[in-house]
Amino acid sequence: MSGATRAMRAAASYWAAVFALGFVLGTVRVLWVAPALGLLPATALELPVMLGASWLAAGWLVRRFGLAPGGEALAAGALAFALLMAAECALAGVLSGQSPAQWLAGLAEPHAALGLAGQVVFALLPWRRARG
Repeated sequence: MSGATRAMRAAASYWAAVFALGFVLGTVRVLWVAPALGLLPATALELPVMLGASWLAAGWLVRRFGLAPGGEALAAGALAFALLMAAECALAGVLSGQSPAQWLAGLAEPHAALGLAGQVVFALLPWRRARG
């Protein structure tokens, strides 16, 4: 299997695993935690759980797919990030009726900016885990 194919498969697996957990936790955050505590505190509570899961998932995919520490692991993280952003944009359209421009503008809100920062860390974790 070529490095590009390995990175794409790893990215899809990484995205799917973390997105599934994020979908469940995001539902809990939006429906129950945010109304009680506010958007920023709810996001701040969810973020360490998501990053911990991402750390574990990144370690698994580095071992499972044998990702090289350099560009291959970085490409897997970048592709997973692109999948995540596309899925989030699509969900914002389906669930909230937001246009892509509205979704993008919403990333400037404090709670969304915090979430985006976590998603950038998510993108870098395969590279970090591959480095050992």
